Amino acid sequence: MTEPTEPFAPSSPVGPTAPSKDLTTVVHPRRELFEHGLLPIPKLIFSDPTLTLIPLKQKLLEQSANNRVDSAVIADSLQISNDHATLVLDTLASVLPPVKDNSGENDAVGVDVFDLLLFLYVQSYKKLLPRTHKDSAAVSDVWPSTSAFDGYLSALSPLQLVRSNSRRFMPSQADEEAHQLSYLQKHLANILSLLAEPVEGEGDESLVLTMDRFEHLGFLIQFGDKGSGGNSLSQVSPFFANSDPDMPDVPVPAAQVHDWLLQNIASALEYISERTSSKENGPGNASDQDVAMTDACAVKVSTGTRGTSFIEGISKSSYVKHASDIKGSSIKVLNCQESAIYILAPLRYATVYGCSDATIVLGAVGKAVRIEHCERVHVIVAAKRICIANCRECVFFLGVNQRPLVIGDNHKLQVAPYNTFYSQLEEHMNEVGILPTVNRWDEPLALGMVDHHDSLSHPAGVSDVQAESATRVDPDQFTNFVIPNWLGGESTGYTENNPFTLPDAYMASQLRNQKNLGEIRQLLREAPLEESRKKELSSALHVYFKDWLYASGNIRQLYCLLGE
Repeated sequence: MTEPTEPFAPSSPVGPTAPSKDLTTVVHPRRELFEHGLLPIPKLIFSDPTLTLIPLKQKLLEQSANNRVDSAVIADSLQISNDHATLVLDTLASVLPPVKDNSGENDAVGVDVFDLLLFLYVQSYKKLLPRTHKDSAAVSDVWPSTSAFDGYLSALSPLQLVRSNSRRFMPSQADEEAHQLSYLQKHLANILSLLAEPVEGEGDESLVLTMDRFEHLGFLIQFGDKGSGGNSLSQVSPFFANSDPDMPDVPVPAAQVHDWLLQNIASALEYISERTSSKENGPGNASDQDVAMTDACAVKVSTGTRGTSFIEGISKSSYVKHASDIKGSSIKVLNCQESAIYILAPLRYATVYGCSDATIVLGAVGKAVRIEHCERVHVIVAAKRICIANCRECVFFLGVNQRPLVIGDNHKLQVAPYNTFYSQLEEHMNEVGILPTVNRWDEPLALGMVDHHDSLSHPAGVSDVQAESATRVDPDQFTNFVIPNWLGGESTGYTENNPFTLPDAYMASQLRNQKNLGEIRQLLREAPLEESRKKELSSALHVYFKDWLYASGNIRQLYCLLGE
């Protein structure tokens, strides 16, 4: 039987009644997919995803082995380059839910066809507009679109965007979650049609979902504030929760699943609306999932109920977080200026947004890092993959297993090999699956200047312009970054050196600098100076060092660290 060209029609209410607002049963979109899984590749963004993906589904299944395809099949089927096909495969793998996490699987294994189809469908998602837009409540997911903000926000530098009055109107976490749920609500019938199998029957009974196909919905949604906790989606549904593992599961009409999910999404949207209303009418809660972007002068350090820690508004100081301080597997560093921030912990995801004139050290990030709208920031990170978007005059010291992705409007970016360590670094890298033997820091992949998922429109023709890539830091300018011992962790680890091997040119430069420093020290020790002249020399060196501390802004870090 051929695949349907039109999604099924929603049936009349069947199955379970509308869910309660028990926190463990509230449905959430998987934010990782929307925050780290969108690629601004025009060939992946379809004006009518269903019309394109249903025939593609059949083509992929015909070329698959055990319903899995590799990058070669992806490149051929989507008519994209091998580099872009590998990027699709790696990005998809980085946003799979924990229960389907295939860490360690390589390109030869590939990805599941149905996960790939859902991943491609979601590429049509458009990010939420600023709240001031007259249509901000609507789901804007058709590309291209127009906006009253044409050219305004995009004309601002990252720092100007952060400090402008428009920041107070940027979407909160709850706004974004409601927008993502609304997108899934609108497209749910089409999404289910990609997973469903046709059977003999008429009307609503002609398409069914097996338990295996139903499980793929866990790529898009999860239940409860803590997620599924490793449990499969079927175990929290009324359709397959009590299935006998020794017996074949009975397929469920897709229309019945559709109605059940619509009830859950409607309930979740009502729940978000009630929480937002109560926050507006009462005092805020630091542990709220709706961690809004506050003014840059206000410091907010909190943990959302969805397992994400937020560090926001740190200014002119140093800030340290260890593994024991992080609740959850993700962290967001937002709107921090003129500071040194150390996150010495194993993480799955990390986001750095709207920061300027800061040094940010991220311990080990096993899935994805996103750096966006930052200026004059030094980022030091060991990670599986990193995406850099709309940044200026930033330097990235990287230990990355996959090619760094550069997208958007960037200027004067530099990359360099990883340049630091702390005592627990290798333990944290092992915990999240980062290989110290693979470092692709110097292979940035630049995509277009325009993010097609942004609801703001851009001048005609700009979408085809390639993003400015990053240049390598001159080896002579490369230096090690020293994390003070008292910041290295509560317990002693076994890391005593940088776990990533430096390229020859950088190693030679480092050895040369160490040799020069040793010679200078030796000359000072052996200089035939009278005691009074030695004191004058020592005093002069201290003055120059103090001047450098003030000129570079590092004097603030010194005072803050001494006070901790």
